[in-house]
Amino acid sequence: MKIKRMISQHRRDFYAIYECENCGYVSDKKSGYDDRNFHDNVIPNMICPECKKSTNNMGLKADKTLTKYPDWITV
Repeated sequence: MKIKRMISQHRRDFYAIYECENCGYVSDKKSGYDDRNFHDNVIPNMICPECKKSTNNMGLKADKTLTKYPDWITV
């Protein structure tokens, strides 16, 4: 899965629409956390409810999404 569109963000908590790179499934609004761990580990391991695959399962390289704030800053 990858972030298709960010809907809203408050500090590091956000809501976004996610999209599957394999089947094109588009999720409803889901929450997330804007730090390197979430973008580098959690999102690429999200399993698509339609095709049951993740970015890592397919052997794809995850998009490098920038965070709004550096990890060392307390927001």
